Amino acid sequence: MNKILFILSFFVTGFWASAQTFTDKALQQSASQLNTTNTEGDYDKLFKKFTETNTSEKWQAFYYAAVSMYLKAELLSKKSTASAIPASVTAEKFALGGSLSQPNNPENNILLGLITLQSIQLGVYNDPAKATQEVLKYIAKAESSDPNNPRLAILKAKSAEKSGNMTEAEAQYQKAATGFTTLSSVPGWGKQLISGNK
Repeated sequence: MNKILFILSFFVTGFWASAQTFTDKALQQSASQLNTTNTEGDYDKLFKKFTETNTSEKWQAFYYAAVSMYLKAELLSKKSTASAIPASVTAEKFALGGSLSQPNNPENNILLGLITLQSIQLGVYNDPAKATQEVLKYIAKAESSDPNNPRLAILKAKSAEKSGNMTEAEAQYQKAATGFTTLSSVPGWGKQLISGNK
């Protein structure tokens, strides 16, 4: 009897590991679509995939769900500020959820900085000066652990734009563009944020 239970548990464990590997792989495949997606509906589909994925790295699912909503809000903000606010708020909730388990992760800090800047532009915060200070804290945290991240350069560029320093913004967008072409280990999302700025 013990032998049968042992064999059964072996198969169940093997099946679970196989299913887990599949969902982790599916998560990465969906993440790779973030740089080519360009419609509101496609961002919603990706968000649904990320929130329903059973993965061993739950923070990544939260992170990519937040990215999909951030990018959706960027797209919507070109049409209407009011329509972009719900997506930006959702992005912030998921990014904060991911940062609970990864508080010092530079990707999370960069994303939270980008979302905070977006929310300032959308008029979400009652105290934009305080929110701007939060952006600077996110930049400092990310810079201490991943200074060559192209998304960090984008965050710095957007922050420089907000303060009116267009020369610095241009330099940071150029750094981001170079970073995406030279760093093969970096996830690709974010390229669409510099397409019209370099």
